[in-house]
Amino acid sequence: MPTIAPSRLRRVTVPVVLALLLAALLLSGCGGSLAASTGASANGKIAAVAAENQYANVLEQIGGKYVKVTAIESNPNTDPHTYEASPSTAQAVASANLLIENGVGYDTFMEKIESASPDPARKVINVQKLLGLPESTPNPHLWYKPTTMPAVAKAIVGDLAALQPAHAAYFQANANNFEASLQPWRTALAQFARRYPNTTVATTEPVADYMLEAARIKNLTPFSMQADIMNGTDPAPQAVTLQNSLFAGHKVKVFVHNQQVSSPTTEAFVAEAKRHGIPVVGVYETMPTPGYDYQSWMLAEVKALEKAVSEHVSTEHL
Repeated sequence: MPTIAPSRLRRVTVPVVLALLLAALLLSGCGGSLAASTGASANGKIAAVAAENQYANVLEQIGGKYVKVTAIESNPNTDPHTYEASPSTAQAVASANLLIENGVGYDTFMEKIESASPDPARKVINVQKLLGLPESTPNPHLWYKPTTMPAVAKAIVGDLAALQPAHAAYFQANANNFEASLQPWRTALAQFARRYPNTTVATTEPVADYMLEAARIKNLTPFSMQADIMNGTDPAPQAVTLQNSLFAGHKVKVFVHNQQVSSPTTEAFVAEAKRHGIPVVGVYETMPTPGYDYQSWMLAEVKALEKAVSEHVSTEHL
């Protein structure tokens, strides 16, 4: 399978990194922070930063009143692949007691800031490493895999409890509630697989591919083309022809489109799908806000797929 081209993912150029680090050092006074060494911010809460707002949301649900969480990326109307860190981002990361990053080359700005502002007391959850995935993992959208967030939640409990042992039972109780709240999503995935076997879809990118696999949905778009679009590369003409034939021949029931990344190629695919009466379902790389938490967001995506298959209705935006 093709690997992810780093030019398309979250990267920060060397000059920008140096500027960010200088800003962070000037603001914090050193590479680490007093808050990190004590396990709490000035108001007694654990200072936590998540690169993506879906991880921040889960962290908030588990940490509750004892955690102050900052999400770096939270705008569903922007392309997350083009994100560039700011001095305020560098300061937040450098000062945090706990960090969550996706890994797989998806949010490399986090690792760069961390390495330039080392703090041995800082807890870091790298989801790729947590799941034991190699750097060559072709699809970085790990939060769509149903087994990912339970593992992340367990790691969050461990780190929060290490930072504030007195509240360990509170964190564990919240994690238990979070785990239970994922059941409607799991049930919806299983029901979809039973009710609509052999469902086929086309996609622009592999954003929701893990969830599609969990629902036993077959994605007929070759991964090579999904990777091209994800990496900002124009797909080969024969790949475009193949994709359009999926719409024209009604070989797919749904077209799954990444709402946060738009290009002439993807917009042409959306138009072609609509022209042939193929319903379009929008998926997102960061959690749509307001109105959703992680579990309701995931459930809404499955419900949108079900509505497309059963009622032939598009849900382009959640």
